[in-house]
This record gives sequence, structure tokens and C-alpha cells, in this order.
Amino acid sequence: MANQDGFIKSYRKNVGSLAWSSGDLFKLWHLCLYKANFKNRVITFNGQQIPLNRGQFVTGRNALRDEMNVGVKPEQQVNSSFVWRGLKKFEKAEMLHINSTHQYSVVTVLNWDTYQQSEQLPNSYRTATEQQTDTDKNVKNDKNEKNITTTSLSEKNLKSVFDFWEQSGFGLLSPTTMQNFEYWVDDFTKLGATESDSFQLLKKAIQVSDQNGVKKYAYVNSILKNWREKGFKQVADVDAAEAQRNSQKSKNTRQPTEAVGKYLQGDDDDLPF
Repeated sequence: MANQDGFIKSYRKNVGSLAWSSGDLFKLWHLCLYKANFKNRVITFNGQQIPLNRGQFVTGRNALRDEMNVGVKPEQQVNSSFVWRGLKKFEKAEMLHINSTHQYSVVTVLNWDTYQQSEQLPNSYRTATEQQTDTDKNVKNDKNEKNITTTSLSEKNLKSVFDFWEQSGFGLLSPTTMQNFEYWVDDFTKLGATESDSFQLLKKAIQVSDQNGVKKYAYVNSILKNWREKGFKQVADVDAAEAQRNSQKSKNTRQPTEAVGKYLQGDDDDLPF
């Protein structure tokens, strides 16, 4: 198996997830995590050169079956059909993606970077000597490519958004939605917002959606699109637009004829602000 050295994160949110529903599914999911590459590389598989990105690995049903059954009593071993059905269940749950050919399958663990980048053991578990000499392990792969302080800040902010989503009653966050939130951070920073302000805008959109009684990502997404089109770069811009909108609504209340006319012309936006 590839990547036998190094470490991965295993999140507490696995409890109650699809992978948690059976011991063998849990084992299969973690086998996928263990096999996924920590850096882009090209491998040779059955005589073919196959480029793989971070979070990807190449395999076949029989290969995964054999790895699942290492050290397992014959009566408790799984077959190839179980492995394939398990992978397809994970794909349907948007936990991974499978790109298959007649010879092999390339499996992509979705949202790999969010959960696995900048891996390192806590300082209390490693000596200074180990940190300098252990450069061959996966936990060190990206340290020359990214600023660890910045990455840690990003991960912390992302986690705060993910937690806010679930604490607001929107349910478990799918890997696809997690990825979409990352894209939104990029979009707002490209507008000129700071990374911190971008994360606050995401939280504000979730809050607005919750206040309007719509707990769906599609609605949060429409709010963010509206704010991006208006060039909002921080929550203060949203609050100012809301105050202006409320002032206009109050004015329209005093001028009902004008307000009805604007409504009939389709000028009133269904989205907030």
C-alpha cells in the first residue's frame, strides 16, 4: 500500500456517518484515506503511467479487496462486490469520486486539502530532532510550498464556518458544499475583501438564510451571488445596504401608490439587500 508513513486526520464527525454504519464500511473508508496521495505524482500501474493529484489513488476492486482482507479470518473477509458497492455509496454521499477504465479506477477523496493539508503531530508528541530528521514522512510534504501560519488560519476559519452552518440547524455539511464555501472565499478575496472578511460574509449569508426560514445551501448561494454582484467586501457593506433598504421600505409605506407601481414593474428584489 502507498503512503504507509505519515499520518491522516480522522474526524469525530465520522460518528453517525455513512462510514460509521458498519465496521467494514468504516475500514474501507479509512483504507481510501490511507491510500490517497499527499502530493501530485506519476505512478506506474500495470505498465501504464498514471498522473495522480493530491487526494487521489489508483486501484481496482480486487486490489482493494485484498488489502481489506489482510490478516482477516476467511469467514470474515469481504468480496469484490462489497468493496465496489461501498465505493459507490461513498460516491453517492459525495465523499469521493470514481473515474474508471477497463484496467483500473482513479479514486479522488473529495475535499482532501481541507481536511488533510499541513499534517503534523502535536509538539508534545515530537522532539525537535524528530521534526528536523523526519522529512521523508507525508506530514512534511507541503511545508516548503505553503505558509503554515496562513494555512492554519484558513483551516480555523473554514471550520468556524462549517460549525456555524451545523449549529444554525442546516444539517450535516456535505463535501460539495464545503468546497463551494472555499470557492466563495476565493471570489470575495478577488473582489478585494480580506480573507477574514470573506469568512464573515459566509457566516452572515448563513445567518440571513436562517432568519428567512430557508435552511438550504441554494438560498445561501443566491445571497452570496447577490452580494458579489454588488461588490460587497465586508459585513458592514451588507448592514449598510440593509439599513438603506429598510429606509426605502419605510418611505414606500408612506407612499403606497409609488410602492405598488414599483412592485408591478418587478423592481422589488426577492433576495435580501
